[in-house]
Amino acid sequence: MQIYLDYSATTPTRPEAIAAMQAVLTQQWGNPSSLHEWGNRSALVVEQARMQVAALINAVPESIIFTSGGTEADNLAIMGVARCYAVPQHIIISSVEHSAISEPVRMLESCGWKVTRLSVDSQGRVNPEDLKSALRHNTVLVSVIYGQSEVGTVQPIVELGKIAKIHGALFHTDAVQVAGRLPLDVQTLAVDLLSLSSHKLYGPLGAGALYVRPGVELISLLGGGGQEKGLRSGTQATPAIAGFGVAAELAGKELETETARLIKLRDRLFSLLADVAGLIPTGDMIHRLPHHLSFCLEYADGEKISGKTLVRQLNLAGIGISAGAACNSGKLSPSPILLAMGYSQKRALGGIRLTLGKQTTEADIDWTAMVLKQVLQRLTQDLYLFIIRNS
Repeated sequence: MQIYLDYSATTPTRPEAIAAMQAVLTQQWGNPSSLHEWGNRSALVVEQARMQVAALINAVPESIIFTSGGTEADNLAIMGVARCYAVPQHIIISSVEHSAISEPVRMLESCGWKVTRLSVDSQGRVNPEDLKSALRHNTVLVSVIYGQSEVGTVQPIVELGKIAKIHGALFHTDAVQVAGRLPLDVQTLAVDLLSLSSHKLYGPLGAGALYVRPGVELISLLGGGGQEKGLRSGTQATPAIAGFGVAAELAGKELETETARLIKLRDRLFSLLADVAGLIPTGDMIHRLPHHLSFCLEYADGEKISGKTLVRQLNLAGIGISAGAACNSGKLSPSPILLAMGYSQKRALGGIRLTLGKQTTEADIDWTAMVLKQVLQRLTQDLYLFIIRNS
């Protein structure tokens, strides 16, 4: 039995998106920048996808800039704003950002930019009052992730965006985990910039988008032919963009029913695991992504037992999940997200994430709960025997 529960990492490309990609590869393969008929056919594909992606977030099509994925969209938002200033300014992010935000911000910091990282509570949520206090006269950008990929917490983006807007700072959110799972409307979110990724909503790998509110100025990261309104030079990946467009359109149509189904399955699995000793839920249980469960292990030690131990054990049982701790050169590093939420170093080594999707069934949930309980029981017994032998 094979059960995939890592939909926050990537989703399987849906057949309708694959069909659209195949049509482009065989019939509409021209360069979208070419002026002849072959180019025109390809350009129409790109513009159709632009309208489909825009509709998912209630944006005007001209505000959608296609990229290679969520990471590039995040980098374009952060660095594209920063490059508008000859002198380093001030930027605010949360302490639980994806590395696609935290890393470019770290690079800006090394170049003289001042950075404030907003703390979060034990559930991983930003307090809007902290944002008010952090704003300075030279704050030019605020970036707060919408749905945290590791612990599932959904931030109060509407309120945060309004605070930034009143101050006059631009507001960006990484909505990669939210798109296709919760409603997104840029007209009510008070966002200036918003990042999306195709392969998180059943589109192909290699495509993403940055929403840029009309009137917001960015400077491109790439020099070249000036595609995508001069903000993303390079010949567009028309097949991937076509698949992205189809996936976005279908995600919008299915959102209400699929979200309700995922919440039901998510809550069922939380309930089945509620009595497991040593398995601690992480993230906000109310303000949470509908498909997302996360835990940390109370008795994680980073050696005998860690989040990665569970990933390997469940993989042997045919179940795919993910861990929060990073592995560098064979050594485990605690999850920076869990550390920011106040967890100890050891517990931050024991984070796991189970994320559900279109192919997840109730039978998958029940089987996973049973297997996870058995694995945890065996690991606990092994740890106990190890302690006894070495005491």
